[in-house]
Amino acid sequence: MEHSKESGILPLPLNLKLQNGNQMAVHAALLWGTDHLVLVDTGVPGQLDVIREGLEQAGFSLDQLTHVIITHQDRDHIGSLPELIRAKEGKLEVLAHEEGIPYLAGEIPLIKYGIKAEPVKVDRALHNGEKLPFGGGLTVVHTPGHTPEHISLYHPSSKTLISGDALTSSDGTLQPPEAKYTPDYPRALQSVAKLAALDVETVITYHGGVCTGAVQERMKEIAAGVK
Repeated sequence: MEHSKESGILPLPLNLKLQNGNQMAVHAALLWGTDHLVLVDTGVPGQLDVIREGLEQAGFSLDQLTHVIITHQDRDHIGSLPELIRAKEGKLEVLAHEEGIPYLAGEIPLIKYGIKAEPVKVDRALHNGEKLPFGGGLTVVHTPGHTPEHISLYHPSSKTLISGDALTSSDGTLQPPEAKYTPDYPRALQSVAKLAALDVETVITYHGGVCTGAVQERMKEIAAGVK
C-alpha cells in the first residue's frame, strides 16, 4: 500500500495478543508527513511485532516511525511504549499531556492499577489547544474524565477526531466512554460536549473503530446523557 499524499491520517487496526491467549482488537492511529510518522497509542505490553506488522500493512515500516503520542496512562495504551523506544534505539520522540508525565515516568502509580509503569522519558509535554504539525496539522484537546490527563486529537483538514477512550463505538455507532473504567464520568461527559463543538465527520475510537455520518449529533446526545 503506497501513499500518494504528502501528509495524512489513518486508523491503524491492531489485534493485541493478551497474556491469557485471547486477542483484543483496537484502533490506534497514524499520522504522516514528509519528515514524520506518528503512532497514537501503543497497546498492551508485548505488541512490538503486532505494531510492526500493522505499520507494514498500512504501507510504512517501523524504521520510519519518528513519534508516539500517548492519549492517556491506561496500560492498553502505554504498554508497548518501552519496547518501541528500545527497538528504535532512542530515535523516537514521545509526546503526552503534561499531567500524564509523572505516570509515564514511573514516578507515581497508574490510577486504575495501583502499580507504577515501566519508566519512559516523555520528550514533549502537550497542552490543551496546542497545534502540532503532524499529518498536515493536529490540535490537542484535553478531554479529562476517563483519566485526568486524557487527550483527544483533532485533524482539521480531514475533520477527523482521534478520541482515545473519551468515546467508544459499536457497529459504527458512537457510544459513551466505559463507565466502569471512567472514574470521573460527569467530567468525561463534559469532555464529550467539548468534542461535539468541533467540526467532525470521522471519529477513530480506540475501542470500536471508525465512525462516520452524524457523529456530531451523536456526541451531543452522549454529552446529554443519552445512551
